[in-house]
Formats: sequence, structure tokens, C-alpha cells
Amino acid sequence: MYSVETRSLSKTFGTVKAVNDISFAVKSGEIFGFLGPNGAGKSTTIRMILSLIKPTSGSIKIFGKSLIDNRMEILSNVGAIVEKPDFYLYLPAIKNLEILAKISGKEVSQKRIIELLELVGLKDRAKSKVKTYSHGMKQRLGIAQTLLHDPELIVLDEPTTGLDPQGMKEIRDLIIRLSKEENKTIFLSSHILSEIELVANRMIIINKGRKIVEGEVNELLNKNKLKVTIEVENIELTKKVLENTKWFDKIESIAANKISVNIENKEISGLNKFLVENNVLVNALVPIRSLEDYFLSITADSK
Repeated sequence: MYSVETRSLSKTFGTVKAVNDISFAVKSGEIFGFLGPNGAGKSTTIRMILSLIKPTSGSIKIFGKSLIDNRMEILSNVGAIVEKPDFYLYLPAIKNLEILAKISGKEVSQKRIIELLELVGLKDRAKSKVKTYSHGMKQRLGIAQTLLHDPELIVLDEPTTGLDPQGMKEIRDLIIRLSKEENKTIFLSSHILSEIELVANRMIIINKGRKIVEGEVNELLNKNKLKVTIEVENIELTKKVLENTKWFDKIESIAANKISVNIENKEISGLNKFLVENNVLVNALVPIRSLEDYFLSITADSK
């Protein structure tokens, strides 16, 4: 069963086509990455899925049912954070969730609210005013809010925006827990490829309102080359060792004690092994795959 299905989904604002004929399917129980640069049409698509705006054309099914014909029934089983969550800053977190539960019309016990705060790592700060929370803590409280009515599908629009590395890791870990322990389907929007790579099972990439590619994350990324920066003790020896090998033509740049090579993911271990066997002391080997590089690679492959 699919939790979300779109068919030829489009949205036009005046003369601007923000979303252009996008079709995709999200399997129940998976973490689905919705990836694209800022302005690609991600938020517009999400707003259509949440029935906040109407499509110009195309159709949306959620839980196998038409969103148009079953709006209230469907949305009662969906939780979402679009942009950033808002709270009563001068009230404690637990009181915020109590109020939001009443607004939703659902009967949510205080025990359940405490369980949710524990799930998102905020139980010890349950009685602290939200104004004392960091940005990352507010994001986690927002995710707790989406879980108040125990939805099957959770839609998260750029949940790590503005977070420091620790905050990003906390949100990633929480998303994985929601999928594995709470059996939730997660629709995760992001403009950061590495974020999607770390948590998602499958993904779609859109750009300028159009779908570029869709599939299993590992399969899609392993098909494409990435930049690998190798830090070595002796750069001259490294250049000499690589000079008559298949990797020499793949060198992109050499600077100080670092050399950058464009290779496929599956070649990394072989290159490292070759260097070590030829007495090159490798201090670090760092794969770098940016969203821009990935776009360029799949665009080139499609020409």
C-alpha cells in the first residue's frame, strides 16, 4: 500500500508553473526523501498534499483514497511541520501540548504527552517555558506536536534548517526512531543531499518544478561519481604512484597535501588499498557529494 500517490500534479501561480506534472509514490512505513534546491517546488507540493492549496491539475491519493473526496478523514491521520512550529513561548512545553491536543479535538492523556516528550528527548524540560528552548529543541517539540493524534503519516518540511550539527543529528536520530519504533511513514523534504542519504529509503529529486529522478537512495547515489578528497603525507609520492594508473585522469585538483579525485563510490576502497600498498601514508579520505554535483551528474547522464 502507498501512503501518498501523486499523478501529474501541477500548480500554477499566474504565469509561473511552480510544480510541473510531478508523479511519485510513497510506500507505507518508509522514510521518503523529497529533495531539491530552494525554490524547486517542494513546499508548494507539500501544501497541496496537506490540502492547504488546490492543485491546478493532477490528483493526490493518501492512504489509497482521493484527497478531494476524503479530506477530513485523511488529514486526521496526518501530522506535519511546514516551515517552523509555533508555540506559546511563555508557557511550558507540557502545557503547550495540552492546549494543542484540545485544539485538535483529540483526547490525549497527560501520560501520553509525557511519553511523547520523552520520545523526542524533552522529558526533563517538560515544565520549562518554550522561550528557554534552543531552535533544535523547538523543532523536536514540533515533532512531538505532530504525534499528538498518533498519525500514520508525518510530513516534515526542512526540519533541520537553521540547526547546528548536533541539532541536525538529533532530528535525524528522531526521524529514524519514528520510522523503526513508532512505525510511521515519514515524508521528509530537504535541500541537503547528505541529510536524505543518511535517513531515507527512497527519494525523489525535483528541480524547477519538475521531477528529475526517483528511486532507492543507495542505488541512485552509487551509480554516480563523487569527489573524494585524499589527505596524504607526501603529495609528490602520491602523484608519482598514481601517474600510470586508471585514477590519474580522474584527478580534479591537487593542493598542498590534498588530492581530489572524481570516482564512483565502489572505487573508494580499491583506491585506498592501492595507495597504502604503494607506501603512500593516507591521513584522511573524505567523500564529498553535493546536491549541485549530483544534479550536474544526472543531467549529464540524461543528455
